[in-house]
Amino acid sequence: MKAIGIVLAIVGIAMLVFNGFNYTKKEKVVDIGPVEINADKEESVSWPTYAGAIVLIAGIGLVIADSRKK
Repeated sequence: MKAIGIVLAIVGIAMLVFNGFNYTKKEKVVDIGPVEINADKEESVSWPTYAGAIVLIAGIGLVIADSRKK
């Protein structure tokens, strides 16, 4: 449980620092026989700040709960 808590805490901190990320996706626009036209489309993934805080608090809670168990 302690290891899962540490991983969650690290992920929570990363989610607070980085609010999302962007990536490029190739999209087929036209495909007529041997002719193929592709376009690069930029996609973004973002999450709210409170989600990072919730994950961080859950990770810290797991670490504290595991340390009190022993």
